[in-house]
Amino acid sequence: METETATRWLTDAEQCAWRTHLDVSRLLMHQLEKDLQPFGLTNNDYEILVNLSESEGHRMRMSDLATATLQSKSRLSHQITRMETAGLVRRVNCESDRRGLYAVLTDEGMETMRKVAPHHVASVREHFIDLLTPEALTALHASLTPVAEHLRGHRGKP
Repeated sequence: METETATRWLTDAEQCAWRTHLDVSRLLMHQLEKDLQPFGLTNNDYEILVNLSESEGHRMRMSDLATATLQSKSRLSHQITRMETAGLVRRVNCESDRRGLYAVLTDEGMETMRKVAPHHVASVREHFIDLLTPEALTALHASLTPVAEHLRGHRGKP
């Protein structure tokens, strides 16, 4: 016979915090996506460009990029195909592993980053950073770090 454990329902305060977090996450990502639209980019496009622009040689193995962006390899492949068509990235065979591929930022992709990044940072400031005091940002960082670390530890686990 299985032992049932009692459900630990959220308190009113916990429910309020949780739903506010969900609202902010959805609304903020929607706004950031909207602010990238004039540049023909999605949040996923921008995240890939950021990862590639910050990596050594402006390249990443496709499997590492999938992990970094929390995308399946299949979904990332479709995303990279669209970005290749736009001239932002290209795929290059991995010399040490014939099955492996790199996503590489093109010159056009890097120029797009240089053009878009200031607008994106302004959007992040307007809709998030500048609405909080430095103390609130410090507290938010301290509060969310254990959650991020916990979730990073669960990546790839069933």
